[in-house]
Amino acid sequence: MRILLIVTAATALLLLAAYFCIVSMPAGDGRRPTAPRPIDTVDLQRHVHALAVSIGERHAEKLQQLNQVADYIVTQFEHAGLTVSHQVYSAYGTQFRNVVAKLSGETDDIIVIGAHYDSVAGSPGANDNASGVAALLELAALNAGERFHRTVHFVAFANEELPHGGTDAMGSLAYADRATQNGEKITAMISLETIGYYTDESHSQNYPAPLTWLYPDTGNFVAFIGNLRSRQLVRAAIASFRSHATIASEGIAAPELLRDIGRSDHASFWRHGYPAIMVTDTAPFRYPYYHTPQDTPDKIDFPRLARVTAGMNHVIRDLAAVLSFPH
Repeated sequence: MRILLIVTAATALLLLAAYFCIVSMPAGDGRRPTAPRPIDTVDLQRHVHALAVSIGERHAEKLQQLNQVADYIVTQFEHAGLTVSHQVYSAYGTQFRNVVAKLSGETDDIIVIGAHYDSVAGSPGANDNASGVAALLELAALNAGERFHRTVHFVAFANEELPHGGTDAMGSLAYADRATQNGEKITAMISLETIGYYTDESHSQNYPAPLTWLYPDTGNFVAFIGNLRSRQLVRAAIASFRSHATIASEGIAAPELLRDIGRSDHASFWRHGYPAIMVTDTAPFRYPYYHTPQDTPDKIDFPRLARVTAGMNHVIRDLAAVLSFPH
Protein backbone atom coordinates (compact mmCIF):
# COMPACT_ATOMS: atom_id res chain seq x y z
CA MET A 1 0.00 0.00 0.00
CA ARG A 2 2.83 2.37 0.89
CA ILE A 3 4.53 1.69 -2.46
CA LEU A 4 1.25 2.44 -4.26
CA LEU A 5 0.93 5.76 -2.43
CA ILE A 6 4.52 6.69 -3.32
CA VAL A 7 3.98 5.81 -6.98
CA THR A 8 0.72 7.77 -7.05
CA ALA A 9 2.32 10.82 -5.45
CA ALA A 10 5.30 10.66 -7.79
CA THR A 11 2.99 10.38 -10.81
CA ALA A 12 0.97 13.36 -9.63
CA LEU A 13 4.12 15.42 -9.18
CA LEU A 14 5.35 14.47 -12.66
CA LEU A 15 1.99 15.44 -14.19
CA LEU A 16 2.04 18.73 -12.30
CA ALA A 17 5.59 19.42 -13.45
CA ALA A 18 4.62 18.57 -17.02
CA TYR A 19 1.65 20.92 -16.82
CA PHE A 20 3.76 23.85 -15.68
CA CYS A 21 6.46 23.10 -18.24
CA ILE A 22 4.21 22.49 -21.25
CA VAL A 23 0.92 24.30 -20.69
CA SER A 24 1.39 26.99 -18.04
CA MET A 25 1.94 30.44 -19.54
CA PRO A 26 2.65 33.92 -18.11
CA ALA A 27 -0.13 35.76 -16.32
CA GLY A 28 -2.64 37.66 -18.37
CA ASP A 29 -6.19 37.12 -19.52
CA GLY A 30 -5.53 34.79 -22.43
CA ARG A 31 -9.23 34.34 -23.11
CA ARG A 32 -10.54 37.86 -22.82
CA PRO A 33 -13.22 38.90 -25.34
CA THR A 34 -12.33 40.83 -28.44
CA ALA A 35 -12.50 44.62 -28.53
CA PRO A 36 -12.91 47.11 -31.39
CA ARG A 37 -10.23 46.45 -33.99
CA PRO A 38 -7.02 48.42 -33.35
CA ILE A 39 -5.87 48.72 -36.96
CA ASP A 40 -7.58 49.05 -40.32
CA THR A 41 -8.35 45.86 -42.22
CA VAL A 42 -8.18 47.40 -45.71
CA ASP A 43 -4.58 46.47 -46.48
CA LEU A 44 -4.97 43.00 -44.97
CA GLN A 45 -7.96 42.40 -47.23
CA ARG A 46 -6.07 43.76 -50.23
CA HIS A 47 -3.14 41.40 -49.69
CA VAL A 48 -5.34 38.33 -49.16
CA HIS A 49 -7.39 39.15 -52.25
CA ALA A 50 -4.24 39.67 -54.34
CA LEU A 51 -2.85 36.25 -53.40
CA ALA A 52 -5.99 34.14 -53.20
CA VAL A 53 -8.13 35.74 -55.93
CA SER A 54 -6.03 37.74 -58.39
CA ILE A 55 -3.29 35.08 -58.45
CA GLY A 56 -4.91 32.06 -56.78
CA GLU A 57 -3.40 28.61 -56.49
CA ARG A 58 0.41 28.93 -56.27
CA HIS A 59 2.99 26.18 -55.86
CA ALA A 60 5.79 24.37 -57.70
CA GLU A 61 3.36 22.99 -60.30
CA LYS A 62 2.08 26.51 -60.95
CA LEU A 63 5.46 28.21 -60.97
CA GLN A 64 4.30 31.32 -62.81
CA GLN A 65 1.73 32.05 -60.12
CA LEU A 66 4.25 31.28 -57.36
CA ASN A 67 6.65 33.79 -58.87
CA GLN A 68 3.84 36.33 -59.25
CA VAL A 69 3.28 36.16 -55.50
CA ALA A 70 7.00 36.60 -54.83
CA ASP A 71 7.02 39.66 -57.09
CA TYR A 72 3.98 41.06 -55.28
CA ILE A 73 5.73 40.64 -51.92
CA VAL A 74 8.83 42.40 -53.25
CA THR A 75 6.71 45.31 -54.45
CA GLN A 76 4.97 45.64 -51.09
CA PHE A 77 8.24 45.52 -49.13
CA GLU A 78 9.79 48.13 -51.40
CA HIS A 79 6.70 50.32 -51.23
CA ALA A 80 7.13 50.31 -47.43
CA GLY A 81 10.69 51.58 -47.91
CA LEU A 82 12.46 48.34 -47.03
CA THR A 83 15.56 46.93 -48.69
CA VAL A 84 14.75 43.60 -50.30
CA SER A 85 16.95 40.62 -51.16
CA HIS A 86 16.26 37.21 -52.66
CA GLN A 87 17.54 33.91 -51.38
CA VAL A 88 17.52 31.67 -54.44
CA TYR A 89 17.83 27.91 -54.03
CA SER A 90 17.27 24.87 -56.24
CA ALA A 91 14.95 21.87 -55.82
CA TYR A 92 13.73 19.38 -58.41
CA GLY A 93 15.90 21.14 -60.97
CA THR A 94 13.90 24.34 -60.48
CA GLN A 95 14.89 27.59 -58.81
CA PHE A 96 12.76 28.93 -55.98
CA ARG A 97 13.23 32.02 -53.85
CA ASN A 98 12.66 33.34 -50.40
CA VAL A 99 12.01 37.08 -50.23
CA VAL A 100 13.77 38.88 -47.39
CA ALA A 101 13.39 42.42 -46.03
CA LYS A 102 15.84 43.42 -43.29
CA LEU A 103 15.85 46.01 -40.53
CA SER A 104 19.41 46.37 -39.28
CA GLY A 105 19.79 46.49 -35.51
CA GLU A 106 22.44 47.55 -33.02
CA THR A 107 23.56 43.93 -32.54
CA ASP A 108 24.01 40.93 -34.82
CA ASP A 109 21.28 39.01 -32.97
CA ILE A 110 18.47 38.28 -35.44
CA ILE A 111 14.70 37.96 -35.05
CA VAL A 112 13.07 36.21 -38.03
CA ILE A 113 9.39 36.81 -38.79
CA GLY A 114 8.26 34.45 -41.53
CA ALA A 115 5.26 33.23 -43.50
CA HIS A 116 5.04 30.84 -46.44
CA TYR A 117 3.53 32.22 -49.62
CA ASP A 118 2.70 29.00 -51.47
CA SER A 119 -0.67 27.25 -51.32
CA VAL A 120 -1.45 23.56 -51.39
CA ALA A 121 -2.47 22.19 -54.79
CA GLY A 122 -6.18 22.61 -55.43
CA SER A 123 -6.68 25.51 -53.01
CA PRO A 124 -6.51 29.30 -53.41
CA GLY A 125 -5.05 29.41 -49.89
CA ALA A 126 -6.76 32.50 -48.48
CA ASN A 127 -6.24 31.47 -44.87
CA ASP A 128 -3.40 29.03 -45.58
CA ASN A 129 -1.41 31.13 -45.95
CA ALA A 130 -2.39 34.44 -47.54
CA SER A 131 -3.50 35.49 -44.06
CA GLY A 132 0.03 34.96 -42.73
CA VAL A 133 1.61 36.79 -45.67
CA ALA A 134 -0.81 39.70 -45.26
CA ALA A 135 0.19 40.03 -41.59
CA LEU A 136 3.87 39.73 -42.53
CA LEU A 137 3.57 42.57 -45.03
CA GLU A 138 1.71 44.79 -42.58
CA LEU A 139 4.19 44.09 -39.78
CA ALA A 140 7.08 44.96 -42.08
CA ALA A 141 5.39 48.20 -43.14
CA LEU A 142 4.58 49.14 -39.53
CA ASN A 143 8.23 48.82 -38.53
CA ALA A 144 9.95 50.18 -41.63
CA GLY A 145 12.38 52.89 -40.57
CA GLU A 146 12.58 51.67 -36.97
CA ARG A 147 15.86 50.62 -35.39
CA PHE A 148 16.03 47.99 -32.69
CA HIS A 149 18.72 46.36 -30.59
CA ARG A 150 18.26 43.17 -32.56
CA THR A 151 18.17 42.92 -36.34
CA VAL A 152 14.79 41.90 -37.75
CA HIS A 153 14.30 39.84 -40.91
CA PHE A 154 10.86 39.66 -42.51
CA VAL A 155 10.92 36.57 -44.73
CA ALA A 156 8.39 35.12 -47.18
CA PHE A 157 9.17 31.43 -47.69
CA ALA A 158 8.49 29.19 -50.68
CA ASN A 159 7.40 25.54 -50.56
CA GLU A 160 6.01 24.94 -47.09
CA GLU A 161 3.06 22.89 -48.26
CA LEU A 162 3.06 19.18 -49.07
CA PRO A 163 4.77 17.45 -50.79
CA HIS A 164 7.60 19.85 -49.88
CA GLY A 165 7.05 20.14 -46.13
CA GLY A 166 9.83 18.47 -44.20
CA THR A 167 12.04 18.09 -47.29
CA ASP A 168 15.05 19.97 -48.63
CA ALA A 169 12.70 21.79 -51.03
CA MET A 170 11.29 23.91 -48.18
CA GLY A 171 12.26 27.56 -48.43
CA SER A 172 12.49 27.86 -44.66
CA LEU A 173 14.93 24.95 -44.47
CA ALA A 174 17.09 26.52 -47.19
CA TYR A 175 17.06 29.73 -45.15
CA ALA A 176 17.91 28.02 -41.86
CA ASP A 177 20.64 25.94 -43.53
CA ARG A 178 22.28 29.04 -44.94
CA ALA A 179 21.92 30.93 -41.67
CA THR A 180 23.79 28.15 -39.91
CA GLN A 181 26.49 28.07 -42.57
CA ASN A 182 26.95 31.83 -42.19
CA GLY A 183 27.07 31.62 -38.40
CA GLU A 184 24.03 33.87 -37.97
CA LYS A 185 22.76 34.39 -34.42
CA ILE A 186 19.03 33.82 -34.75
CA THR A 187 17.64 34.38 -31.26
CA ALA A 188 13.97 33.96 -32.23
CA MET A 189 11.94 32.83 -35.20
CA ILE A 190 8.17 33.31 -35.48
CA SER A 191 6.14 31.56 -38.19
CA LEU A 192 2.82 33.21 -39.05
CA GLU A 193 0.77 30.21 -40.17
CA THR A 194 -2.94 30.27 -41.05
CA ILE A 195 -4.09 33.04 -38.70
CA GLY A 196 -7.40 34.28 -40.13
CA TYR A 197 -10.24 32.01 -38.98
CA TYR A 198 -12.07 32.49 -35.66
CA THR A 199 -15.46 31.42 -34.36
CA ASP A 200 -17.39 31.81 -31.11
CA GLU A 201 -19.32 28.57 -31.55
CA SER A 202 -18.93 26.03 -28.78
CA HIS A 203 -17.18 22.76 -29.68
CA SER A 204 -15.63 24.38 -32.75
CA GLN A 205 -12.07 23.67 -31.59
CA ASN A 206 -10.33 20.30 -31.73
CA TYR A 207 -6.87 19.16 -30.61
CA PRO A 208 -4.51 16.27 -31.13
CA ALA A 209 -4.46 13.83 -28.24
CA PRO A 210 -3.73 14.29 -25.36
CA LEU A 211 -4.48 18.04 -25.34
CA THR A 212 -8.28 17.91 -25.54
CA TRP A 213 -8.87 18.52 -21.83
CA LEU A 214 -6.28 21.25 -21.41
CA TYR A 215 -7.56 23.98 -23.73
CA PRO A 216 -10.91 25.66 -24.56
CA ASP A 217 -13.34 24.06 -27.02
CA THR A 218 -14.22 27.35 -28.74
CA GLY A 219 -12.04 28.43 -31.66
CA ASN A 220 -11.81 32.15 -30.88
CA PHE A 221 -8.15 32.34 -29.84
CA VAL A 222 -4.75 32.44 -31.50
CA ALA A 223 -2.17 29.84 -30.43
CA PHE A 224 1.55 30.21 -29.70
CA ILE A 225 3.24 26.85 -30.23
CA GLY A 226 6.82 25.74 -29.66
CA ASN A 227 8.98 22.79 -28.71
CA LEU A 228 10.53 22.40 -25.27
CA ARG A 229 13.76 24.11 -26.33
CA SER A 230 11.69 27.14 -27.42
CA ARG A 231 9.70 27.35 -24.19
CA GLN A 232 11.40 30.57 -23.16
CA LEU A 233 10.46 32.18 -26.48
CA VAL A 234 6.86 30.94 -26.26
CA ARG A 235 6.51 32.49 -22.83
CA ALA A 236 8.17 35.77 -23.82
CA ALA A 237 6.04 36.12 -26.94
CA ILE A 238 2.72 35.28 -25.31
CA ALA A 239 3.48 37.53 -22.32
CA SER A 240 4.04 40.45 -24.69
CA PHE A 241 0.96 39.56 -26.74
CA ARG A 242 -1.28 39.35 -23.69
CA SER A 243 -0.01 42.71 -22.47
CA HIS A 244 -1.20 44.45 -25.62
CA ALA A 245 -3.56 42.35 -27.74
CA THR A 246 -7.35 42.42 -27.79
CA ILE A 247 -7.90 38.80 -28.80
CA ALA A 248 -7.71 35.58 -26.80
CA SER A 249 -4.49 33.54 -26.83
CA GLU A 250 -3.27 30.13 -25.71
CA GLY A 251 0.24 28.73 -25.58
CA ILE A 252 2.11 25.43 -25.46
CA ALA A 253 5.73 24.30 -25.41
CA ALA A 254 5.68 20.55 -25.93
CA PRO A 255 7.97 17.67 -26.89
CA GLU A 256 8.46 17.23 -30.63
CA LEU A 257 6.99 13.74 -30.25
CA LEU A 258 3.68 15.63 -30.51
CA ARG A 259 4.17 15.92 -34.27
CA ASP A 260 1.41 18.45 -34.95
CA ILE A 261 3.36 21.18 -33.16
CA GLY A 262 5.93 21.15 -35.98
CA ARG A 263 3.65 21.65 -38.97
CA SER A 264 5.09 24.86 -40.38
CA ASP A 265 8.31 26.69 -41.20
CA HIS A 266 9.41 27.07 -37.58
CA ALA A 267 10.33 23.37 -37.51
CA SER A 268 13.07 24.04 -40.07
CA PHE A 269 14.76 26.24 -37.49
CA TRP A 270 14.42 23.59 -34.77
CA ARG A 271 16.65 21.34 -36.89
CA HIS A 272 19.48 23.81 -36.35
CA GLY A 273 18.80 24.43 -32.68
CA TYR A 274 17.27 27.87 -33.15
CA PRO A 275 14.36 28.87 -30.85
CA ALA A 276 11.26 29.08 -33.03
CA ILE A 277 7.49 29.17 -32.62
CA MET A 278 4.35 29.04 -34.71
CA VAL A 279 1.52 31.54 -34.30
CA THR A 280 -1.67 30.02 -35.73
CA ASP A 281 -5.43 29.70 -35.56
CA THR A 282 -4.62 25.94 -35.33
CA ALA A 283 -5.60 25.31 -38.98
CA PRO A 284 -7.10 21.78 -39.43
CA PHE A 285 -8.11 21.59 -35.77
CA ARG A 286 -10.59 24.41 -36.34
CA TYR A 287 -10.83 25.48 -39.96
CA PRO A 288 -13.33 23.35 -41.94
CA TYR A 289 -12.02 24.64 -45.29
CA TYR A 290 -8.38 23.71 -44.66
CA HIS A 291 -6.63 22.59 -47.88
CA THR A 292 -9.83 22.79 -49.94
CA PRO A 293 -11.02 24.92 -52.88
CA GLN A 294 -13.28 26.70 -50.35
CA ASP A 295 -10.33 28.35 -48.57
CA THR A 296 -11.39 31.74 -49.92
CA PRO A 297 -11.25 35.33 -48.56
CA ASP A 298 -14.88 35.33 -47.42
CA LYS A 299 -13.91 32.81 -44.72
CA ILE A 300 -11.39 35.20 -43.14
CA ASP A 301 -12.34 37.14 -39.99
CA PHE A 302 -10.48 40.31 -40.95
CA PRO A 303 -11.24 42.29 -37.77
CA ARG A 304 -9.71 39.55 -35.64
CA LEU A 305 -6.85 39.05 -38.10
CA ALA A 306 -6.17 42.77 -37.60
CA ARG A 307 -6.13 42.28 -33.82
CA VAL A 308 -3.67 39.42 -34.11
CA THR A 309 -1.46 41.52 -36.39
CA ALA A 310 -1.54 44.45 -33.97
CA GLY A 311 -0.68 42.17 -31.07
CA MET A 312 2.18 40.60 -33.01
CA ASN A 313 3.55 44.05 -33.76
CA HIS A 314 4.06 44.55 -30.02
CA VAL A 315 5.64 41.10 -29.73
CA ILE A 316 8.18 41.95 -32.44
CA ARG A 317 8.99 45.30 -30.89
CA ASP A 318 9.43 43.79 -27.43
CA LEU A 319 11.57 40.88 -28.61
CA ALA A 320 13.72 43.07 -30.84
CA ALA A 321 14.15 45.87 -28.29
CA VAL A 322 15.32 43.84 -25.28
CA LEU A 323 18.65 42.09 -24.90
CA SER A 324 17.40 38.99 -23.06
CA PHE A 325 14.17 37.03 -22.74
CA PRO A 326 12.42 36.62 -19.37
CA HIS A 327 12.50 33.16 -17.79
